[in-house]
Amino acid sequence: MSAPHRFPATSRLLHWSMAVLILLMLFIGVGMVTAPDSYHRLVSIHRPLGVAVLVLAAIRLVNRQVRRPPPLPPAMPGLLKLAARGSHVALYALMFAVPLVGWAMLSAGAYPVVLFGGLTLPPIAPHDAHLYAALRGAHTVLALLLFATFLLHLGAALAHAVIFRDGVFQSMAGGGEGGPGYSRASRALKA
Repeated sequence: MSAPHRFPATSRLLHWSMAVLILLMLFIGVGMVTAPDSYHRLVSIHRPLGVAVLVLAAIRLVNRQVRRPPPLPPAMPGLLKLAARGSHVALYALMFAVPLVGWAMLSAGAYPVVLFGGLTLPPIAPHDAHLYAALRGAHTVLALLLFATFLLHLGAALAHAVIFRDGVFQSMAGGGEGGPGYSRASRALKA
C-alpha cells in the first residue's frame, strides 16, 4: 500500500469542529431547561450555534460528496459496514433536522433567530401556538436522538482505535500512519 487511507484535512477539520459544536449545543440545551436563571444568556448562544451547525452540516455534506471518505477495511464484516453507513446517515439527518426543527419551532412561537451582529433570520413556519408546542417536543426528542447517535459513533470510534486497531479511527484523527486495512503488521513489514 503506497499511502495510508485518510480523510482529507478539510474533512477532519469539519468533523472535529462539528463534534465540539454539537456537544456544546447539547449541553447548552440541557442547561437552558435546568438553569432558569441562565436561560436567556444560554438561548442567545444556542440559537446562533444551531445555525452554525446547520451551515457546517451543509458544507460537510458537500465536502463529503467532493472528497469521498476512505474505504472501510476490507476485512470488516458486512454487518458492521452497514451499521457504519447507517449511523452516518442518521448523524447527517439529525445534524440537519435538529437545527431546522429548532428554527421552525422558534418561528411558530414568533421568536426571532438572532445571530451574532444582530442579523435576524426569517421565519420558516407560521406563527401557531400548537405547532410551536409540537415542534418543541420534536426538537427535544431529536436532540436526544442526536446525542445517543453521537455516543454510539464515539463508542464505535473508540472500538476501532482500541479493540480493532484497523486504522479507521486514525483515518479521521489524522495521527500516525494508518487507514482502513493498513494494520500494524503491514506497517511493520513496510519498515
